[in-house]
Amino acid sequence: MSDNFRSRVVTQGVQRSPNRAMLRAVGFGDNDFTKPIVGIANSHSTITPCNMGINPLALRAEKGVRDADAMAQMFGTITISDGISMGTEGMKYSLVSREVIADSIETACNGQSMDGVLAIGGCDKNMPGAMIAIARMNIPAIFVYGGTIKPGHHDGKDLTVVSAFEAVGQYSAGNIKEEELIAVERNACPGAGSCGGMFTANTMSSAFEALGMSLPYSSTMAAEDAEKADSTEESAKVLVEAIRKQLLPRQIITRKSIENAISVIMAVGGSTNAVLHFLAIANAAGVELTIDDFETIRARVPVLCDLKPSGRYVAVDLHKVGGIPQVMKMLLAHDLLHGDCITITGKTVAEVLADVPEEPSSEQDVIRPWNNPMYKQGHLAILKGNLASEGAVAKITGVKMPKITGPARVFESEEDCLDAILSRKIKAGDVIVIRYEGPKGGPGMREMLAPTSAIIGAGLGDTVGLITDGRFSGGSYGKVVGHVAPEAAVGGTIALVEEGDSITIDASARLLQLEVSDQEIEKRRANWKPREPRYTKGILAKYAKLVSSSSLGAVTD
Repeated sequence: MSDNFRSRVVTQGVQRSPNRAMLRAVGFGDNDFTKPIVGIANSHSTITPCNMGINPLALRAEKGVRDADAMAQMFGTITISDGISMGTEGMKYSLVSREVIADSIETACNGQSMDGVLAIGGCDKNMPGAMIAIARMNIPAIFVYGGTIKPGHHDGKDLTVVSAFEAVGQYSAGNIKEEELIAVERNACPGAGSCGGMFTANTMSSAFEALGMSLPYSSTMAAEDAEKADSTEESAKVLVEAIRKQLLPRQIITRKSIENAISVIMAVGGSTNAVLHFLAIANAAGVELTIDDFETIRARVPVLCDLKPSGRYVAVDLHKVGGIPQVMKMLLAHDLLHGDCITITGKTVAEVLADVPEEPSSEQDVIRPWNNPMYKQGHLAILKGNLASEGAVAKITGVKMPKITGPARVFESEEDCLDAILSRKIKAGDVIVIRYEGPKGGPGMREMLAPTSAIIGAGLGDTVGLITDGRFSGGSYGKVVGHVAPEAAVGGTIALVEEGDSITIDASARLLQLEVSDQEIEKRRANWKPREPRYTKGILAKYAKLVSSSSLGAVTD
């Protein structure tokens, strides 16, 4: 058992009586003090549909812990809805919340000497926040995904929340009427669950299953389906067994298992945010991982799944045809997965996948056969050049023009850029630059879903480039490059770009280049001065002082 558990057993005498008295008040009986205590990190809230179905899952987890002869202690964590705060000042708190969630879980678990933790998350930052805490604490743990939302429907088409953002761009471009815009908005999100495409939440849930920290098949279940609650209860029982065996997160979260997770991210066409989050998780676990490792894995792993935002299907469709285990077995069969990695079940990856066929059913087209992938190489590329000496992240598959060289259209904030797009001031061939939106400069590294969706909605997705030191939503696609580092706030070259400068985005060459002489760049750099902090008090001010470069995962420790 853990040191926490041994300590409680050994010191359950008179000196611990006050502690036991407090525990009696929350439901402990005479026979409970020698049982493992399992924390349930419950991120339930009605702030967002992603999390509004989580409390019933937490109660099922509590039952599972009890049935496994352990004691549950439930506590809350926060959430910020990216989809609701998108395009507002509130979005600056989104990435910050990842750190708050991690710190809160660590504080509760270590402060109460818990023997293990079951973390339940739905929205984007609950998930990496929980995994950072799990890796940092290294007490037995399991992650439970709150589940994906089912697709909305309108006019014979499946809808996601991104459909609403794109409809705004279509309406502003005069391509649809107001009635259509309202109809899309009313039908995009039909109930509980996280955004339905292979956006950030479903990307991270899929990756955590591949990592070995969640149960097989659990990452693509719908929030409202009974199997999600059943899987949650089973997760609790598996965790109690892991506590008894002292199977620790850092035995599961290794360099090899992280490579497995990244391979699955590539195969399913996952979110650019996964780069940021796995750099942070690796840092917490003490695993060496660099941004360049994503490029190495991208080069050898094909995109196998036809999923939104750039594809046709949503996560529940993937679940119906075999889910993440089917994708993993295909990778394993072609030596692109480490089958000897241990999982939270106590079995190896190869053992978990033993009964899964090596090829998907021919009666579906959500998962493509190995010899006919969506793309022969992964979609998340690391671009470098004088505009991003530390690297930048781009989705490069499905772009009709992999290279663009055009005049810079420079904006100091997301709002200014969006106004220009909606006012039809952006033309084909332009390269938009949105800066001072990075981890320090924002602060908080907002997602640029509104501008990218407006570009798509206006019909400019194949002819306009966009670069930013901010992030992108998992729902963004097109000729867009984010996480540009060094960021503008610390004097990165992106801060030196002037209106009309020529910029090249070359996906094939993984190049992001300001077509200005080195001498001119150095002249501008000598004249550049850092901006005064936008916030001087509160959490955003603290975050801006502590946060690292996005190329390191935007970590704060």
